[in-house]
Amino acid sequence: MSEETAGGFDEKNEPTDVSDGAAPDAAEEDRSEQERPASGGDAQQAGLTAQLDQVRTALGERTADLQRLQAEYQNYRRRVERDRVAVKELAVANLLSEVLPVLDDIGRAREHEELTGGFKSVADSLESITAKMGLEQFGEEGEPFDPTIHEALMHSYAPDVTETTCVAILQPGYRFGERTIRPARVAVAEPQPGAASPAKEQAGPASAEEGKAASADEEKDGPDKG
Repeated sequence: MSEETAGGFDEKNEPTDVSDGAAPDAAEEDRSEQERPASGGDAQQAGLTAQLDQVRTALGERTADLQRLQAEYQNYRRRVERDRVAVKELAVANLLSEVLPVLDDIGRAREHEELTGGFKSVADSLESITAKMGLEQFGEEGEPFDPTIHEALMHSYAPDVTETTCVAILQPGYRFGERTIRPARVAVAEPQPGAASPAKEQAGPASAEEGKAASADEEKDGPDKG
């Protein structure tokens, strides 16, 4: 009875031994299964980070392209506006240049006191319109001659000028903004050749007195040396 009981006890204990040996393997499998999702999550996160970096890089490139296009468009607008203003100024200058002969006739009529009646009203209106458009007359007697805005048609010498001077305005000049439509046609006078400059004239009397003083000293020293 005791042996059978012992043998039976052994048989009953065999399943217990098997279950105890299998328990560690099952725990290891559970731990490996728990670790696998963690490593997969890290890889997925790394992939998302790489994709985010690519998106940021693409966004930066598109932003730079947009800024470059905007700058080019602004430059284009400024260039178009500059060209538009230049074309407008050229058109107005060409129109005003065609009106200059009429303004010359009006000026001559005013000098001869023939600008009266309806003709005077029309002349005043035309001069007012051209002034509003930016036409400016220049050229006055007594101003220094400037070859960039004056055209000398007559030349003479005068004792009362110290530099080349406009002594008569034969035809006034006109400018539109910074553009000279027509130079002033003038008669100029230059100082007479050989005329003493003001500086020399001021130095003349002093030098003459010094010469006289020197000659007087020489006369005083002459007999002593003899």
